[in-house]
Amino acid sequence: MKRSLTMVLLMFALTGASTTLTIAQAPDNTPRISMTLEHGAHRIGKRIDSKMSRWRNYGFGQFIHWGLYAIPGGHWNGEYYGGAAEWIRSWKGMPNEDYDNLYTEFDPVDFDPKAWAEQAKDMGARYMIITTKHHDGFCLWPSEFTDYDVTNAPYGQDIIGPLVEAYDAEGIDVYLYFSVMDWNHPGYRSKLETAEDREAYEGFKEFTRNQLLELLERYPSTKGLWFDGTWDAAWKEQAEFADNLAMEMREMIPGLIIGSRFRPDDYGNRHFDSNGDLMGDYEQGWERKLPDTYEDTKGNDWDCVMTVPENQWGYHSDWRGHVKTSYELIEMLVKSVSLDGNFVMNFGPNGQGEIRKEERQLAKEIGEWMHKNQKAIYDCGYIDWEKQDWGYYTRNRESGEVYMIVFNKPINGALRIKTPAKINLDKIFDLNGPQKTYRPEEIHRNEYFIHLDEALLETPKVIVIQYSEATNQTKGYDKAKT
Repeated sequence: MKRSLTMVLLMFALTGASTTLTIAQAPDNTPRISMTLEHGAHRIGKRIDSKMSRWRNYGFGQFIHWGLYAIPGGHWNGEYYGGAAEWIRSWKGMPNEDYDNLYTEFDPVDFDPKAWAEQAKDMGARYMIITTKHHDGFCLWPSEFTDYDVTNAPYGQDIIGPLVEAYDAEGIDVYLYFSVMDWNHPGYRSKLETAEDREAYEGFKEFTRNQLLELLERYPSTKGLWFDGTWDAAWKEQAEFADNLAMEMREMIPGLIIGSRFRPDDYGNRHFDSNGDLMGDYEQGWERKLPDTYEDTKGNDWDCVMTVPENQWGYHSDWRGHVKTSYELIEMLVKSVSLDGNFVMNFGPNGQGEIRKEERQLAKEIGEWMHKNQKAIYDCGYIDWEKQDWGYYTRNRESGEVYMIVFNKPINGALRIKTPAKINLDKIFDLNGPQKTYRPEEIHRNEYFIHLDEALLETPKVIVIQYSEATNQTKGYDKAKT
């Protein structure tokens, strides 16, 4: 460790780096090189306020990708586009001018925000994320700062306001998706190569700021912002601007939740700054993938946003390849919560404002399971008991109850439980039938079997464990002596 530290310090000396370096102590008391960053992480560790605690306890959310891209639905002039539907404007088969004029056709006569909110409630979602503006720049709210918005489309009405109202009425918190990337704005640049680029981009930055403050002013019940399109080289140069804007937005809505996608640090790093510390209130790096272990999350708050087909966010009329089942999505939800994260399932309504029947069916099936088993999801998170092949553990953060969510029944029906030392298993019973109790069979020290009677599990089963910590524990099991 000393040799590595010396080599790193020498490297900075030889390169003439002006960054201040300090030697801090890591949790394991080993030296850690820490850069002095003006726009890096402003907090080490989790937010512990009530609004962030509420976010942490959601468990399950809904994402809605909706905009002009729903009109072509992954096709143009009879040709199939195999990419993500909301990126069709970037396809050589879609002339930009044709796409940019799709707003003249945007008239979703079947849009019913109350029905959307009721479906989300029935599914079990506790929060939702809606695309206010995607990369194409078309705004689903009446924006003072552009004509490229819903009021100039045939629909002519605000989309976001009625959605916020409907979801608020169902007790579902609303988060606003906003793409910094904007193909429609004349000042947008993906990289800044000339003085003219930089001058144009200054106007684009002011436009971006104005729109974000406008959204928060129009929809003050917003709980947070979900950013996208921040990977461009041009935006990575905007550490000071983005940092100041984040503070300005937080002043408008105290407790506003912003994930790790929004701002770069002094060296253009996103998500984690140059010291490896999380920027933002939770990690947004888990898009269409899940961590394998708790260690992969680095102890941070995080969420996973997931599509139903492999890579379609906006409406694509032609789903090809694997389409996830409700069983798969429930397992992803449970795994997320078991690792202290939230799981967010995406929906892509069509150009008329309808949620497709396949997504409605999935929402119904997931909702049926959540209605019976939500106690194992809501307000729950990680517990450091060794995971077993039958499924996952979650733990209620208030009551301390542990839930076994069983997906795989062993052939012998015996579910293995391995606990830390000095744990008493006080009571084990079915969540949906507390009269059904299980007597743990001790097979090794701190290791037990409980035995299932069911011949077949039709849906993931939840078993409750109530336990206590023993100071003077005695065990019936003793190791064999040789």
